[in-house]
Amino acid sequence: MTAVEALIDSLPREIVISDPDIVASYAHDQSRFTDSAPPAAVLVPRTTAEVSACLAAAHRNSVAVIPRGAGSGLSGAANATAGAVVLSLHRMTAIREIDTVDRLAVVEPGVVTADLRARAADAGLFYPPDPGSVAFSTIGGNVATNAGGMCCVKYGVTGDFVLALEVVLADGRILRTGRRTVKGVAGYDLTHLLVGSEGTLGVITEITVKLLPAPREARTLVASFPTLEKAGLAVAEIASSGSTPSMLEILDRTTVQAVDRMTKMGMGEDTAALLLVQSDDVDAESVLAAIESTCDRLGASDVVVSSDQAEAAMLLEARRLALPALESLGDWLLDDVAVPCSRITDLIGYIEGLAAELGLTIGVFGHAGDGNLHPTIIYDESDASSKAAALSAFDAITRRALDLGGTITGEHGVGRLKSGWLAVEHDETSMQVQRAVKAALDPTGILNPGCAPAAPVRANV
Repeated sequence: MTAVEALIDSLPREIVISDPDIVASYAHDQSRFTDSAPPAAVLVPRTTAEVSACLAAAHRNSVAVIPRGAGSGLSGAANATAGAVVLSLHRMTAIREIDTVDRLAVVEPGVVTADLRARAADAGLFYPPDPGSVAFSTIGGNVATNAGGMCCVKYGVTGDFVLALEVVLADGRILRTGRRTVKGVAGYDLTHLLVGSEGTLGVITEITVKLLPAPREARTLVASFPTLEKAGLAVAEIASSGSTPSMLEILDRTTVQAVDRMTKMGMGEDTAALLLVQSDDVDAESVLAAIESTCDRLGASDVVVSSDQAEAAMLLEARRLALPALESLGDWLLDDVAVPCSRITDLIGYIEGLAAELGLTIGVFGHAGDGNLHPTIIYDESDASSKAAALSAFDAITRRALDLGGTITGEHGVGRLKSGWLAVEHDETSMQVQRAVKAALDPTGILNPGCAPAAPVRANV
């Protein structure tokens, strides 16, 4: 009997998927240029006890385990390796509690992010994190990657809302971290050690998140700029103005034109950069009036302010269509880097020059308010030279982000796509500490092997 057969034999049959066609569909997430292989089996537990049984059996039999949420990730963190089993949390979908007094929710990891936001709204509360995949990504995956979104400029990322976790460790032990109280400093902050760990330290089975009072309906501003530099000046001035919009997004010329072709919204052929701004403050009207004045003074070619919620939803949908619009241009490779807000236009300008140099189409969109950009490289999968150029551009952009004082990933995670870059951003002492943490919680290395920080450095970084 093989190790995988011994593992499967010790588990309830109803939580094991072994059909080859179904198993193959769990081989990878939505990332490109990342290695994967069909897993040996897929485990689909329904409870924390069943997750514990799965990991205890994997530990006994030295079988690698790849934790998986919705599979919507873009870094390869949920990619399977040969001989491993995928542990999918998609059956754990209960919203166990919405507490309107303490303003918190307790959920299982398979809860879709949009569903939690809707349930919180029904209770007059607000769960702010809103990744682009909000309609289908899960809270467990959001926590595992510390996902961001368009509201981060004001409200922060997923980890800023995580109060407590229930986690199953590599050997099957169950760990509870954090608290339900507003304050709490007893012991190490294990909760936020596990947030963003991408399934390398444990499997999350319950999440307690804080909720906020429901905000006012947001007012929306859209400003078109004839040059990238003018848009950058506007972003810098908004950031230093003392007010914090609830959203501050940027789309470059390539992305605006791609979205316009898809939506027929008439965004303008002459738009070099578009800013999408929202405010949900009590004085939203005056906040946006000041931003409108700033944009006009800095040379915006068109500024529109709207309080109509249907129109605002349409504009927001146009931003969410940035990636699908760019995808329609060909095969794509999405990057995720963050730089100081003051260096956003430096990075976009560099990318425009790089695209011309390599003969590629590269669209840039992202969160101008917190410096997190998503350069999307369009290439031809069937052309080896085009693929090589795309990978060269990806590495050059990542390197440039670091040179500008930024980071290799703002919200998508390291995964397998950028595993080699972790040791470029962090010094050797930092890497030693991270590997020591990994060894302490997963001494046999069965959790998500090949995913940072234990993964080898890719040669071309």
